[in-house]
Amino acid sequence: MVDTSLIMTVYNREQYLSLSIESVLTQTDRSFELLIWDDGSTDQSLAITQFYAAQDNRIRAIAAPHTGRVNSLIKAVALSTGTYIGLVDSDDLLAKEALEQTRAILDSNSDVGLVYSDYITIDSQGKPVEYGSRCQIPYSRDRLLVSFMVMHFRLMRRSLYDQVGGFNPELEFSQDYDLILKLSEVTDIYHLPQPLYFYRYHQDSIDLHRQTQKILCSYKAAQDALVRRGLSEQLELTVELSAQVALLQKFGDATEIVKSGFGK
Repeated sequence: MVDTSLIMTVYNREQYLSLSIESVLTQTDRSFELLIWDDGSTDQSLAITQFYAAQDNRIRAIAAPHTGRVNSLIKAVALSTGTYIGLVDSDDLLAKEALEQTRAILDSNSDVGLVYSDYITIDSQGKPVEYGSRCQIPYSRDRLLVSFMVMHFRLMRRSLYDQVGGFNPELEFSQDYDLILKLSEVTDIYHLPQPLYFYRYHQDSIDLHRQTQKILCSYKAAQDALVRRGLSEQLELTVELSAQVALLQKFGDATEIVKSGFGK
């Protein structure tokens, strides 16, 4: 068993995958395994993963049929062996101190079951766009019902992941939010106010249908939390759907975000 398992699920991410893997391999804390689950990619993603796995025995490459992100996450975590679990998206980047600093919090605070950091949004070229807005929302177990501030990078205790039942396969677009809500009900969550993760925002991530589904699934996750907390008779959730508008600068086949917002 290793100290930490980092999970990366991949589906057709050949453009960014090498950079994501290399950001993990340059961690100052080297005691980890990187389990990369390829979810039936049709591009060169699997070949890229296998290349890195052949160079570094900390990497485990799994090739599987396409079943979607949440099912891939569930299966990947089940195969991992770490005491701690962290997730890295296959188009994002980790700061080199991310694992060292978050693990230190869990090592020294037995009451903390999950630690999360600040993040910086980057564009398709890797240029910083803005300091993450969600991580600037103060953490509160109650406010978590309406504001998902526990973003990247997150490191959690595997024992607590198992205790709360892990990811819900029925919430394809809000599995992370549902998991954090469940963890908040059984453990302390610690916010480390340092930007240790780089979230890549690009054209493939702008999907109105997916965003709508994510809002509806998040509503279901929060409603389930109200029931678990015995608050459903006193509180009622409402949901509003908003369109997101992004202004993009064209550079041949690539694009760069100039400005984005809701209803603006």
